[in-house]
Amino acid sequence: MNQDSRLSGVLHVLLHMAERKEPVTSDALARAMNTNPVVIRRIMSGLRDQGYVRSEKGHGGGWTLARDLATISLRDVYQALGQPSLFAMGNRTEAPGCLVEQAVNAALDRAFDEAEALLLSRLEDVTLAMLSADFQKRLGDRRNRHRLEIAHAS
Repeated sequence: MNQDSRLSGVLHVLLHMAERKEPVTSDALARAMNTNPVVIRRIMSGLRDQGYVRSEKGHGGGWTLARDLATISLRDVYQALGQPSLFAMGNRTEAPGCLVEQAVNAALDRAFDEAEALLLSRLEDVTLAMLSADFQKRLGDRRNRHRLEIAHAS
């Protein structure tokens, strides 16, 4: 089953961008996401169109965040990506003649709609600032563990 990992990848890149003061090139972002710079430019242009990032051309140019992390939700980023399909599952056929399949489709459609609404609501509740805070906590915890390991070794 193919998974669309663009949302995860873009969130990863945006958090790395938040840690840097200078613009990040499409080439550098492509290396971080293990993809082609053209793919990055296409993805980032959708974010730029929504006002989440900006680009600067020329020497020293690249991509920077245009808004505070607290004002960008995961749902915002998902929508800027063009709202890719959230589920790999779907109906066998969309307009079946069989009444059994129509009943199956109706039940699945309701379930998928409810699940999608819940997931989108949860994505709305999480901001990039919250992800950044989680990252900072994890980084601090790692540093503390490292200090303890060094102290115990001496």
